[in-house]
Amino acid sequence: MSALTIYPDNQPQYGEQYTDFSSIQKQLGNIGVQFERWEAKYTLTDTADQKSVLEAYADSIDKLKHQCSFQSVDVMKLTPDHPEKTAFREKFLAEHIHDDFEVRFFVEGRGLFYLHSEDKVYAVLCEQGDLISVPANTTHWFDMGENPKFTCIRLFTTADGWVANFTGSEIAKTFPTFDEYVAELL
Repeated sequence: MSALTIYPDNQPQYGEQYTDFSSIQKQLGNIGVQFERWEAKYTLTDTADQKSVLEAYADSIDKLKHQCSFQSVDVMKLTPDHPEKTAFREKFLAEHIHDDFEVRFFVEGRGLFYLHSEDKVYAVLCEQGDLISVPANTTHWFDMGENPKFTCIRLFTTADGWVANFTGSEIAKTFPTFDEYVAELL
C-alpha cells in the first residue's frame, strides 16, 4: 500500500496520513511532485535483467523522456543479501538536493522518500508501480530499510547521473526510519 504522511518539519510525531492514490497525488502535486502509476507490457520474472525491465516499460519511459528531456535511464536493484546495502542506505539517508530533478519508478519492492518543502516534511512510501519525481533543489532523503528489496528505474537529465549536494542537516534522524514507518502502517 502506497502512503503519504505530511508532518510539520519540527514535529515528526504529528503527521497526517493519506493512503488512497488520488489524495497522495493531489497533496504531492501541491509541491510540484509528480506521482503516478505505470503498468508493464508483460509480467517480469524475479531474474529479469535491465534490458527486460526497460523493455517492459518502454512506452512509459519514452513518453517521460520526450516530456522531460531525460538523457539516460538505468535500473537499480538492491536485495537483502547485497554486500553493500548498508553503505548504499547511508548514502541516501542524509538530507540532500540535486541540481537535476530526480525520477524513480518502482518496478518491484518499496522505499520511503522524505521531501522537505518549506516547513513540512512529506514521507512518501512508494511501492511496485509507483513513479515519483523530486523537483530540482528540493531537499530530501531516501530510506530503503535495513534489508532493502526493490528494483527501480532511474531517469536522469544529465549524463552525470546521481549527483547529490548534502545539506549537513540532521533532520533525517528525527523522522521514522523505513522499517518504523512500515511497521506503523500495519
